Amino acid sequence: MVRGLLRKLAGRSLSLAGKWQQQQLRRLNIHEYQGAELMGKHGINVPRGVAIGSIGEVKKAIQEFFPNQNEVVVKSQVLAGGRGLGKFKNGFQGGVHIVKTDQAGDVAGKMLGQILVTEQTGSQGKIVSKVYLCEKLSLVNEMYFSIILDRATAGPLIIACRKGGTSIEDLAEKFPDMIIKVPIDVFKGITDSDAAKVVDGLAPKVADRSDSIEQVKKLYNLFCQCDCTLLEINPLAETSDKKLVAADAKMNFDDNAAYRQKELFSLRDSSQEDPREVAAAKADLNYIGLDGEIGCMVNGAGLAMATMDIIKLHGGTPANFLDVGGNASEGQVVEAFKILTSDDKVKAIMVNIFGGIMKCDVIANGIVNAAKQVQLKVPVVVRLEGTNVDEGKRILKESGMKLITAEDLDDAAEKAVKAATSS
Repeated sequence: MVRGLLRKLAGRSLSLAGKWQQQQLRRLNIHEYQGAELMGKHGINVPRGVAIGSIGEVKKAIQEFFPNQNEVVVKSQVLAGGRGLGKFKNGFQGGVHIVKTDQAGDVAGKMLGQILVTEQTGSQGKIVSKVYLCEKLSLVNEMYFSIILDRATAGPLIIACRKGGTSIEDLAEKFPDMIIKVPIDVFKGITDSDAAKVVDGLAPKVADRSDSIEQVKKLYNLFCQCDCTLLEINPLAETSDKKLVAADAKMNFDDNAAYRQKELFSLRDSSQEDPREVAAAKADLNYIGLDGEIGCMVNGAGLAMATMDIIKLHGGTPANFLDVGGNASEGQVVEAFKILTSDDKVKAIMVNIFGGIMKCDVIANGIVNAAKQVQLKVPVVVRLEGTNVDEGKRILKESGMKLITAEDLDDAAEKAVKAATSS
């Protein structure tokens, strides 16, 4: 939601196909405590804090990090926004609490190992494996700050608002004139003038202007050095001791940079991701979960969009997309079927492959082997076209498996919808 709105603010619009392709890209997302630690290493002001994974760690953590404080903030760590207004499935309200230090253990115990549901997690929620204990700051002002990659200006774009602490969606609706955008020349880097524009847009009340400019420059340098695709701080706060502090941290990173950001990518928390997406990534496949009843195996984003459109035209709804790409092996096709059939909502599977580099006989062999291994319990409709298509169709016909073949895309979609509704 946040990134979608930020793109609109940056003057960009995405087609339906563009949205699908954007979802298909995997971006590393790290927890707040990890982002705060990373910012601290780059000279950015952050609250003092520590992440814990068990109730037994609470007392020691408070003695070590907050020995003279009466209160502490307990933050559940999930890769989703809206934690403060979230609700745990055990009935406990709120994923962020300010409590007396002697109550921190009790609150942490109601969060750890529990499922937190927020506006961004969906009804299934996400498990809280760690909580972040951090100091309670004396805040005098809250602002919003983010850096994204902007296609329109071909470089990073800083988006800031003098009001913060609430969602950027709400800020954009209530205070559109307060939101400023400062594009940065990727070749020149951030200048003092660029940083000053940002600070003037934030309009800090007590923080030193020169120090604030330096903080903005450090945030930009962090964004570039770590190959970020998103850096969002909400709130970027002013404290009573006149400092500009990143009181929250949301960071995403470009997976294409994994080879040079190995330390960062070792932070990936796969327990927060869709297990099917994790399995697909391990098999070098792309998976996207949707809400329908027809599982779709395709090769290529364009074919995926055409498949979705034709299924919808015939009255069905895709349950997912699994893109095997242009050069999948038989083993990858088998893994693809395992992932598709792991979704209980799937009532039928539609395979739509156009063989270019991806040969139809390889797909056919993979389908047959998969059908034998995973003991398919739902109908499978197969449409093949392109390289080695006749050999592929022969393999399917002689397999002895109950596979429904289709002559063209329209035929395949019609048969898939019929199979899903009658199964």
